Amino acid sequence: MASALVTAPLAATAAEEGKRVIIAMLIVGLIFIGVIALGETSRWLRHRRDRTH
Repeated sequence: MASALVTAPLAATAAEEGKRVIIAMLIVGLIFIGVIALGETSRWLRHRRDRTH
């Protein structure tokens, strides 16, 4: 009985676990978008720099 009381706060409910998964997916999506935006920006800046010379 005592061990059940100790582990109960550590166990996540399905809703909490789902929320963590969704937040993790959103963070990964933001990282992907950030990498794409950084690449496109650097490509645009390189294209702009090549035109001026």
